Amino acid sequence: MDAPNNTQIHTTNILPSTASPRDRLAEKHADDVVITCALRTALCKGGKGSFKDTPAQDLLAGVLKGLIERSGIDPSLVEDIHVGSVLAPGGGATEFRAASLVAGFPVQTAVYGLNRQCASGLQAVVNVVNAIKSGMIEVGVGAGVESMSTQYGPGAVTEFSELLESHPEAKNCKVPMGVLSEQMAKDRKIPRTAQDAFAAQSFQKAEAAQKAGLFDEEIYPLEVNFEDPKTNEVKRITVSRDDGIRPGMTAEGLSKIRPAFAKDGSIHAGNASQITDGAAAVLLMRRSTAEKLGQKIIGKFVAASIAGVEPLLMGIGPWAAIPKVFAKTGITKEDVDIFEINEAFASQCLWCANELGLDPKKINPKGGAIAFGHPLGCTGARQVSTLLTELKRTGGKIGVTSMCIGTGMGMASVIVAE
Repeated sequence: MDAPNNTQIHTTNILPSTASPRDRLAEKHADDVVITCALRTALCKGGKGSFKDTPAQDLLAGVLKGLIERSGIDPSLVEDIHVGSVLAPGGGATEFRAASLVAGFPVQTAVYGLNRQCASGLQAVVNVVNAIKSGMIEVGVGAGVESMSTQYGPGAVTEFSELLESHPEAKNCKVPMGVLSEQMAKDRKIPRTAQDAFAAQSFQKAEAAQKAGLFDEEIYPLEVNFEDPKTNEVKRITVSRDDGIRPGMTAEGLSKIRPAFAKDGSIHAGNASQITDGAAAVLLMRRSTAEKLGQKIIGKFVAASIAGVEPLLMGIGPWAAIPKVFAKTGITKEDVDIFEINEAFASQCLWCANELGLDPKKINPKGGAIAFGHPLGCTGARQVSTLLTELKRTGGKIGVTSMCIGTGMGMASVIVAE
């Protein structure tokens, strides 16, 4: 694809050196990597929700088809699709390549499967951004998918070799995240009352957002098979709403749920992310390409960061990653309009927010993974869609996404809405 003459591209005037970092991020340049479409499926309860009988590859095929439909992009122009997923079998590169063909992409469109655990969807987006910046491609898709109904279970983590087990830090990489978060909550003195209050707010915000139709724009409805557990009858249903959002949740109600990982623990099914199925996809290209193709630009991807932390403290990942992406962009927490921080557990999300001094009103304004779920490989791409639709609705400009990552990491990104 030939790049158009730069004189055809609208760019803002270069701001003076006294301009704020926030204003500088809003500048438009022909070589910016921009987002022209970002959407997701509904997020459904693992094992019993509307997608319980839908394999990951079918979810991916559906959301990719939606991306073509909603954006109007000629699928032959998309050179590469990167897909994040965590669980196998059924969530690998072979299935993803086949799903892209079913969705309507031609054989010339390449596909790449990747796994960075809870940040897989964001890493897929970042990989495409970097491929565009390097000149490897002009147009690409970053996506994420997970069917925890069909893939989640004891086999998700293989047995470690003697070599890995013999290393004191390496062996900590396979400690279950619920156990890690329970220990972190005790070590960092995060009381259950605070966790339950945070979780209740997540449910309440998500319930209000769903009732107001605030998720509708970002969700692409899928028609799937569903076996009725009572009659075993297979029905064809259309899924267009998140089904994990529980109405009327309060901190008092959550306080009655038994701890899941320790008798005297604080973490339970109501203040941790839900096991969920879902997919999301983001269409990216150079600004010059988007303007040439007549694609509507909805955001600019600015920067991303990755950070490692101790495996036993994996939940503090955003605390390590967000300052790094601030340093890369020159902005501060005051410049950010919305933070989409994955609620893997109320304990870790709350601790990170408090340690970073973030305004609670800016965090997950439509609720988070506690309320509507965390399909592991999907979440990073889902956050981009949720962030951009909410920035558009509220007139906000700068958004940050972030999440903790199993084995002790954190990732973050900065996106500017247009």
